[in-house]
Amino acid sequence: MRQLLRGLGRGGEGGHRAGAPAAAAAEEESPWGPSPVIEVRSLLKTYGHGDAVVRALGGPPDPVTGDSPGVNLVVEQGDMIAVMGSSGSGKSTLMNILGCLDVPTAGRYLLDGIDVGGLDEHQLSLVRNRKIGFVFQSFNLVPRTPALAQVELPLAYAGVKTAERRRRARAALELVGLADRVDHRPNELSGGQQQRVAVARALVTAPAMLLADEPTGNLDSHSTEDVLAIMDRLNASGRTVVLITHEDEVARHAKRVLRLVDGQIVADIRQAPVDGPPPALRDPAVFAARSPHALTSGGS
Repeated sequence: MRQLLRGLGRGGEGGHRAGAPAAAAAEEESPWGPSPVIEVRSLLKTYGHGDAVVRALGGPPDPVTGDSPGVNLVVEQGDMIAVMGSSGSGKSTLMNILGCLDVPTAGRYLLDGIDVGGLDEHQLSLVRNRKIGFVFQSFNLVPRTPALAQVELPLAYAGVKTAERRRRARAALELVGLADRVDHRPNELSGGQQQRVAVARALVTAPAMLLADEPTGNLDSHSTEDVLAIMDRLNASGRTVVLITHEDEVARHAKRVLRLVDGQIVADIRQAPVDGPPPALRDPAVFAARSPHALTSGGS
């Protein structure tokens, strides 16, 4: 654990370089290869006490023992999963725990081989900065700040020098198709472009996982397709992607779909192998033909 945290603490090296020793240490400890990006065991989250307790994650208690089954989940490197569920299903609670924004009441969570349960707030902030790239529905861009500076922010927090973070920010913006928008402020960008800036910002530290919460919730259909196409390409290049969504159109892009009901995983469907491209890139023609938009157009 100390070696892993030393790797995280090298702020001057930047996100990917700082995490590399940690990842190498985790791999050396396991003779079976790289650690899963996500490994949760018997995860439970409750609020309140006594008769007023609310079980947000982990399922209802056993009528005999009183114990909840908890959530168990393993996500391998290079997978692309969609977590689905209606309001109150526990998907937001699970996202907050996976993103190290909240802590479970019970259970164990390993992120890229690091047991985050024993970390203090400072260490958790390092993990969030180096290991997780966040994409939110509301973009969360800084007002009146150019796209290039938006993408540089995580690197600035990590202590990366100006020239290096500017180079990496430009590369990230180019990756999402915004090389010609580096000086544009949020009010000069469309909703889809703002979300692409947010994706570039999430990627710039080369995190172990891209965690996207309803990333297309505020976008029109065309911008949704653009953002999902970027997610597909990122996953095809080896990036692990976790999508929190209630939209079937988003979930069909994932290699694996989880459905939550009352804080429990009730369905786990594999749509494409972990070590291959996501469904949209395996057979683009078939995938496009099965799109709800294509079906609607065909029936008109």
